[in-house]
Amino acid sequence: MSVKESIRSAWRRLSGIEVRTAADLPVQRKTVALPSIFGPYPSAQRALPKPTPANLRKFAETPVVRRAINLIKDRVASLDWQIRLKRDWKTEKVGYAARKTAILRRALETPNDSDSFRTLIEQVLEDALVGGFGAIEMDLTGDPEKPFELWPVDGATIRINPKWDGRPDSPRYAQATGIAGSDALIPLNDDELIYLRMNPRTHTPFGLGPLEVAFESVNTFLSAHRFAGKLASNSVVQYALWLNEATPAQQERLIRWWQDEIEGTGRVPILSTEQKPEVLRFAQGTDADLRLNWQEFLIRMVANAFGLAPMLLGLVQDVNRSTAGELMDEAFHSAITPLARLVAEHLTRDLFAKKLGWPEFEFVFNELDSRDEMQEIQIQTALLAAGVLTVNEVRAMRGLAPLQGESTPQPNPRAEEEVVQQTLVQRDE
Repeated sequence: MSVKESIRSAWRRLSGIEVRTAADLPVQRKTVALPSIFGPYPSAQRALPKPTPANLRKFAETPVVRRAINLIKDRVASLDWQIRLKRDWKTEKVGYAARKTAILRRALETPNDSDSFRTLIEQVLEDALVGGFGAIEMDLTGDPEKPFELWPVDGATIRINPKWDGRPDSPRYAQATGIAGSDALIPLNDDELIYLRMNPRTHTPFGLGPLEVAFESVNTFLSAHRFAGKLASNSVVQYALWLNEATPAQQERLIRWWQDEIEGTGRVPILSTEQKPEVLRFAQGTDADLRLNWQEFLIRMVANAFGLAPMLLGLVQDVNRSTAGELMDEAFHSAITPLARLVAEHLTRDLFAKKLGWPEFEFVFNELDSRDEMQEIQIQTALLAAGVLTVNEVRAMRGLAPLQGESTPQPNPRAEEEVVQQTLVQRDE
């Protein structure tokens, strides 16, 4: 250390300013975040845009895509949920655990003056499925009975700072308002915004939504669908009338007569010519001209992009009773469960831990492990009989309050063996 640095350090100690050594500094990464972006984010004026939000939202209003989005969005938004302590936290070690749990649930049920939890989460899931950008603004209220408020944010307007320093109280996001002047960008700290990224990647700070994956397939499907509609409505003529040895004047006269007297009137045209006119067809005149098989293939591609079975989008030709149940379960576990867990993890980490400072609580959905209610009840009943679970543990899994004075049942080895055998049989089936 030089003389100048020593004098400066002594002056800071005398002035009461904290002097931090290299050991006190936070751990810094050596690798470069997002090296493919040559223009890093030095200030709010050079925020990175999310491409084609208008086209994505337009495609999201088409029937096939809307069906896929609603299947996932409505199912996740209608799931039952609860607030509970994490596994490594005990009730007796957390002060006022029951009261805090009730406060968190009431605050989430009415996140702001105009939204419920379902209307809030539906808007966020819509943006996440369309463009991979679901955003929720959060702020503290100072009211102990309702400690926070949440507002849905248009994720397409959010810009991300790839040079964020990792602190929750430093700007990580910015919203582009479209207003000229100093209000063009609204900076947001890390603890002020929940940003859901689907399919996160290392070369970009943005996520990748299912509709972005299916963008080209949807565009092709819309073109094929419009062509088929015009062809079916006879607005695209697939044939021509050939008159042998007709003069240009006769041809012009026939065209005018057909347009003025026959076209659109439903009358029977009567022609009197020396030679019978011949009809030249440009297509087969069957359903093959509508390209229905091609449209079906594109619908399957859209279903694959959203992680759904094609039968959920209306294709039921190759589905029977033996495969329908398996396809429904696969769609639930591949499309609905990952998105629901993503929402739960963000609420637990960003809202409870970062914003409120209550890391002992977590947000969980109750119906992600099993879609069949009767199967779940049978498993829980068998585990109760075997002594593997207690009544209060089962009630906690279902989001119910614990019973007072419950006695822990003794395990029954024979019952436990029956549970194992039953589980193996169900798995084989």
